[in-house]
Amino acid sequence: MTGAPGRGRTQDPTTLTAPTAPDAPAAAPASGEADGVRRVTSPVRSLLLRRGGVLARLAAWSLAESAQTFLGGYCVARSLDDGFMRGSPRTGLLWLVGAAVAIVLGAPVVRGVFAQLPHLTETLRDHLVRQSVVRALRAATTAGPGADATAVSRLTSQTEIARDSFAGLVLATRSFVFVAAGALVGLLSLAPQFLLVVLPPLVLGCAVFTASLRPMARAQHRYLDADEVVGRRAEITRDALRDTVALGTQEATAAVNRRAVDEAAAAQRALARWASVRTLSVATAGQLPVFLLLAATPWLLRQGVTAGAVVGALTYVLQSLLPALHTLMTVLGAAGARLYVILDRLTRPLPAPPAPPSAPAPGPARAGRSTAALELHRVRAAYGPGARPVLDDLELAVEQGEHLAVVGPSGIGKSTLLHVAAGLLTPEQGEVRLLGRAARSCGPPELAALRVLLPQEAYVFTGTLRDNLLYLRPETGRPETRRSDVDRAVDALALGPLVDRVGGLDRTLTPDALSLGERQLVALGRAYLAPAPLLLLDEATCHLDPVAEAKAEHALSARPGTLVVVAHRLSSALRADRILVVDGTRAQYGTHAELLVRSALYRDLTGHWGGVGG
Repeated sequence: MTGAPGRGRTQDPTTLTAPTAPDAPAAAPASGEADGVRRVTSPVRSLLLRRGGVLARLAAWSLAESAQTFLGGYCVARSLDDGFMRGSPRTGLLWLVGAAVAIVLGAPVVRGVFAQLPHLTETLRDHLVRQSVVRALRAATTAGPGADATAVSRLTSQTEIARDSFAGLVLATRSFVFVAAGALVGLLSLAPQFLLVVLPPLVLGCAVFTASLRPMARAQHRYLDADEVVGRRAEITRDALRDTVALGTQEATAAVNRRAVDEAAAAQRALARWASVRTLSVATAGQLPVFLLLAATPWLLRQGVTAGAVVGALTYVLQSLLPALHTLMTVLGAAGARLYVILDRLTRPLPAPPAPPSAPAPGPARAGRSTAALELHRVRAAYGPGARPVLDDLELAVEQGEHLAVVGPSGIGKSTLLHVAAGLLTPEQGEVRLLGRAARSCGPPELAALRVLLPQEAYVFTGTLRDNLLYLRPETGRPETRRSDVDRAVDALALGPLVDRVGGLDRTLTPDALSLGERQLVALGRAYLAPAPLLLLDEATCHLDPVAEAKAEHALSARPGTLVVVAHRLSSALRADRILVVDGTRAQYGTHAELLVRSALYRDLTGHWGGVGG
């Protein structure tokens, strides 16, 4: 089995990550890391470039926040210098009222900012969800079910974390930039000397923090990888517990698990060390200016700076710069690192698309004849252990290019037969071969290249009619060839009225607006354009009128390949080269004339179809 750990095996955690090439040049990791940074930041850059109007509105609201920050410290300074310290409490109170009004007017600013935020965050989330769906589908078609065990996590928790982290990052960065601008302008307006005291520690703390961002992201990445390894080791140990005890390999398994846990602990300690660097940066950039302002107050007063200006400067630092800086560094250090790691996982190159289906290599053919399109040898199939077989000891060979109709009472096993033939249901015994290949050994991409199964319920997705018709056709060949193939399918299956009704091949379909018969026509056109050499129709024309059904079956039987149809009308059976009558666990096949002689069940079905009786 692939895609799952086997029982009784101990898998070393180092096999879960790609090894580093020992001979790689020293510059390669830096180059690869730079490429990774560009890949991770690309969707964010693209989003911001496409949302220029949103950014402009966000900046406009943020300018109001800058003005609010400026007025906060400036009004406090003026209230002291022009009011209270000059013996005019009324003037001082008026300036404080101005500061209070500026604070109250901040509520509409916050509302305006949050109204613009979803235009950025939801767009990013939609892009990541779309990327995750494409990745999961690509992985499923290239490596089969279970190949991508993290698809659900990416679609749910990881994309939500990315959206929330991006929202926090936008809010914190925007707030710091505009609050810092308002505070620095206020400090300059009060006294230029304040910049000599405040700017050096502010710049130093920001520089230290910026330098720590990349190693902090690497530490976060290492921790997440180690945590995933611990989770996988727990799953492997649980699944192989009985065999581990039976083989006496408890100590070896425990040693491997211990190494995984130790690596996770070391990664968490490294993350904690970088968190302490973030704390130091906040102290340097936000709290050190307060200490320096207090220590430099005598010098500032000798320079002619007023006491009110000193209090206003402290207001700027304590009420504006320090909270904005603390929020920014906290968000960048935690949410920013998480966002980087998740974007790195969600934007990794997609798996290569499956190769275009080609004619399968012929398997061993029976002597004296070519390889059959479909062979069932002594097949027994049942739904569950101990259940009564639906098919028992069935022998069937359908030659290439043949048109076979399958008939029988409702619930007798016709759909089961097609599911077995399609490789969707593994029989309890016997062998199923598709063009010489054992269906049991074929993965999903190989089965998709060999056969197409159409059920009664036709699936139509929201998209253009052309995209629906080309759904099973690989994206190869020249565009004009693909267009001509679609036109040929429209003519062969008489889809012209449907095309006209929906407004053309390139109009987006609304699946609920199509009737059941129209959906089946779309699915039949899809099968007509599919490259698979074997078509299996499980009453896929039951909602069509007899004329449309005859047109469809003639077109599909004229198409290169083999056609197997579960028939629900006598006319459908009469169009086939041979007919298979399923009667309980028995089956007979032959032409219409032969079965009228040999099969009592077929004679009864013919009478029922002809309205003679039951």
